[in-house]
Amino acid sequence: MHEISEPELFNLLLPIARRAGAAIMEIYGSEQFAINQKADQSPVTAADIAAHHVLVDALAPLLPQCPIVSEEDDASQAFRHSEGRFWLIDPLDGTKEFIARNGEFTVNIALIEQGKTVLGVVYAPAIDCMYWGGSGLSAYRTQGGDTQKIAVGGGDAHGVCRVVASKSHLNAETQAFIDQLNPVQLVQAGSSLKFCRVAEGAADIYPRLAPTCEWDTAAAQAVLEGAGGAVLDTHGKPLLYGKEQVLNPSFIATRDTALIPQ
Repeated sequence: MHEISEPELFNLLLPIARRAGAAIMEIYGSEQFAINQKADQSPVTAADIAAHHVLVDALAPLLPQCPIVSEEDDASQAFRHSEGRFWLIDPLDGTKEFIARNGEFTVNIALIEQGKTVLGVVYAPAIDCMYWGGSGLSAYRTQGGDTQKIAVGGGDAHGVCRVVASKSHLNAETQAFIDQLNPVQLVQAGSSLKFCRVAEGAADIYPRLAPTCEWDTAAAQAVLEGAGGAVLDTHGKPLLYGKEQVLNPSFIATRDTALIPQ
């Protein structure tokens, strides 16, 4: 069997993300759903698990000997290495958004090779919005049956920096970072849609100076890089995957690294 090309892979991945999204929406539309706590006190629902099973079953045959690392399968963490390649998935990113029923949750699928995210798919089923792309592969968005190539913007003509940040979760470190960017306009978004706002030109920078896990960022980082943006840690190094620790360092996702205060 020939090695599948990236365009062929995307043609297969987009329907898979939609199927996982449909499994989530079936539970989202129900009157009520059980909410359990994981060991780290983060919430998990039947929708997380349903989407996990859809993704694992569908991804397994796509690339031979390519393991699948999922947030919802602790045993799969053994396959997270900085060498080789693996699928990295978050079946339901934004479980808190799902529970709050605000629609801003996503299905995240990324392919990691040699510690780098090479392609990603981010699907927000509640608003039926799909993003996909990768470094050197461009980036795209499909919504309402309309597919467009997306790219980071050139910035606001009046010099206002559009910052993706949550008013309710602004820690002191993030506020201090934002204070260096004045004048600013805050842009709200949930889950990995924060990266996508920058990728589609709706925001300029997304500082994340608080913990995230690798599966939270990999797919959307690939989309943003495909759109011409960058994701760097606070030392100016690209965000990498398959690290010894699953937690990411603090990072800044941006349309232009020149926006990052020195």
